[in-house]
Amino acid sequence: MSENVVLTVGNAMMGDDGAGPYLFQLMQEKPIETWSAVDGGSTPENVSHLIREMKPKQLLIVDATEMGQEVGALRTVDKDLIAEMFFMSTHNMPLNFLIEQLETDIEEVVFVGIQPDVVSFMFPLADKVKNGVEHLYDLIKRGDISQIEKL
Repeated sequence: MSENVVLTVGNAMMGDDGAGPYLFQLMQEKPIETWSAVDGGSTPENVSHLIREMKPKQLLIVDATEMGQEVGALRTVDKDLIAEMFFMSTHNMPLNFLIEQLETDIEEVVFVGIQPDVVSFMFPLADKVKNGVEHLYDLIKRGDISQIEKL
């Protein structure tokens, strides 16, 4: 059983949609005690069975999300707001459906959006987004996820 799991979502070949994959890379290079990382890519629903098998107490889902914030900003987003606002997504299944599905087995599911700048094929990850991801990594490492503002 993993105490906590980060499910990263995104496509590194799509500019700032690579925020999630970058966090996964950081967590592979510098593991954080009590946390495991799973790369969900562009179809995170395809790894939901792995998450369930891990039986985490807390699941943190991280994805680049158009929220109307400053580039690189982090926000926790309620699943109902995700559905209500029809957030821009490059994924097959709306993330609120995935969250609802996982909540049946996981005590706490938190969605963290990272405000992108450009989500387009073959663009690099913006420095501000990269900084936002590194800040999120530090918050996870310090156990300060609750410090992230809510949208």
